[in-house]
Amino acid sequence: MTRQTHSQAHLGFDLATAVIVASTNPVMILDNELKIVAVSTSFCHAFRVDPAGVSGQSVLTIGDGEWNEPRLRSLLTETLTSGLKVDDYEMDLRSKQQGTRRLVLNANRLDYFDKDNVRLLLSINDVTELHEAERVKNNLMHDKENLVREMQHRIANSLQIIASLIMNNARKVQSDETRGHLQAAHDRVISIAAVQQHLAASGNDTVKLRQYFTQLAQSISASMIENSDQISINVLVDDSIVDDDTSVRLGLVVTELIINAIKHAFPSGRHGRIRINYQSHGPDWTLSVDDNGVGMPSAGDKIEAGLGSSIIEAIAKQLNARITVADAHPGTKFSLNHSLMNLSDSDSNIIKLHDAGWFRMAKPEGLSHLLA
Repeated sequence: MTRQTHSQAHLGFDLATAVIVASTNPVMILDNELKIVAVSTSFCHAFRVDPAGVSGQSVLTIGDGEWNEPRLRSLLTETLTSGLKVDDYEMDLRSKQQGTRRLVLNANRLDYFDKDNVRLLLSINDVTELHEAERVKNNLMHDKENLVREMQHRIANSLQIIASLIMNNARKVQSDETRGHLQAAHDRVISIAAVQQHLAASGNDTVKLRQYFTQLAQSISASMIENSDQISINVLVDDSIVDDDTSVRLGLVVTELIINAIKHAFPSGRHGRIRINYQSHGPDWTLSVDDNGVGMPSAGDKIEAGLGSSIIEAIAKQLNARITVADAHPGTKFSLNHSLMNLSDSDSNIIKLHDAGWFRMAKPEGLSHLLA
């Protein structure tokens, strides 16, 4: 080493030492034997080290020896010998005086033109409080999710009880009109309760539709079908996963259609089945609910508007989906189709439905399955 480069090395080291000592962050310079050459006052304060006696002491022996961690020792030695750069190495420092602290370490080799006297710059960031805050936050979020799920579960149970009470009252009243209104109220409550049960069971932002529709079918069947041998509900759904909001909308449509089919497709104890089908191909998907019941009504049947049709029309518009209804020979098939080709003219995708069990629209292609 020339005199000039030797002077440069000393000047650089002296400057680095001055910066280290004054640093507000815990930092130190170590020699090639991991002995402390310079240390910041902030390090001594943070880790309760006497600044007067720490110089020349191995970093592995300061305090109660808590820094003598095998993995750390190996990383620091490797940094000195090969120039390995240590970035954001996390370790737990277990001290008798201060307990366990979570640290993030960074280490870099310093040459200063002198290959025989390499130095190691070690900086320490104490993230114990951040980790603790994150742990508390996660625990609070977990507790909140549990409370919300429990509340949703209780709401679903309460709705089921309310639906049962409404149905009991409907059986007791003499007026056919009043009985019809109570039955309609019962169906709406059952619809909301079925979706609410899904919300209680779902703890994620995404929903597997096969499992979801299966749960809906089981819930509605248990609530509305007295004889499971009379009417069965089958689920044919692919592996599609949708966001939670979309699943709720689709669930409301499925629930309305199943309830409608149970009420109108199988009169006088007729046996049959209802089928839920969902298939997707990229952004395009089709949801259908069909039955093998009595099918479409005669053209002269009275048509009245109802809440069920309004619910489906509104959801179809929200999902940019096309409603189609057709005779299934036997029975009726209701489909909700979403395709990128339909999005440019979403208003024309909505077939206006009416509530009266079944009806035929003016155009031959406009056969529609009704909701009560």
